[in-house]
Amino acid sequence: MLATVGLYGVIAYSVTQRTREMGIRLALGADRPAVLRLVMSQGARLTAIGVVTGLLAAAALTRVMVSMLYGVSALDPMTFALVGVVLGLVAVLASYFPARRATRVDPVVALRAD
Repeated sequence: MLATVGLYGVIAYSVTQRTREMGIRLALGADRPAVLRLVMSQGARLTAIGVVTGLLAAAALTRVMVSMLYGVSALDPMTFALVGVVLGLVAVLASYFPARRATRVDPVVALRAD
């Protein structure tokens, strides 16, 4: 649960920081769905890289974790799949909601934000 809250916070903050960029894109003629797709695709790409890297690192460190696990095998495929899916969904939602909010910002307001 702590990982999902932290992940949401970091991704939502990074997307919110790009509000000015989205305002510039909208001012130059990009439509809102295109900007939303851009942010979502970048978030999904980073999420996929992070989930795959994390699962590979966790699988590599199973020998260390064996003594800390109770009632679950070190390479339990259900646990690995569930963690990957949950963190992937949280990351996608964490980039969707702030991106949707940022595409609704008036371009003039976004350009004057600094």
